Amino acid sequence: MESLKIVSKERTKRLAWLAKIELTEEENDSITIQLNRILESFKDLDKVDLKGVEPTYHAINVTNIMREDKVTPCLKKDEALANGSKVKDSFFVAPKIV
Repeated sequence: MESLKIVSKERTKRLAWLAKIELTEEENDSITIQLNRILESFKDLDKVDLKGVEPTYHAINVTNIMREDKVTPCLKKDEALANGSKVKDSFFVAPKIV
């Protein structure tokens, strides 16, 4: 049985380029085959009847434990700025981003 080619060699080259990975021709062929096998295996999951199955968001029951929200004294401006490497006019100085 010939497997369906979902991912072409050209698509694998494009994915490698996007990921900034340099592939040899052999690696490209090998990864293309592997990607197609992985995607092919998902077809088995599509066959599973999931009617009546609740979605599982976590493998175990998880509950967030939050601390009580209390008003506490905050740092004074000088204390907050004390660890800044560059401070000017009571502000942190950061590189200009355009």
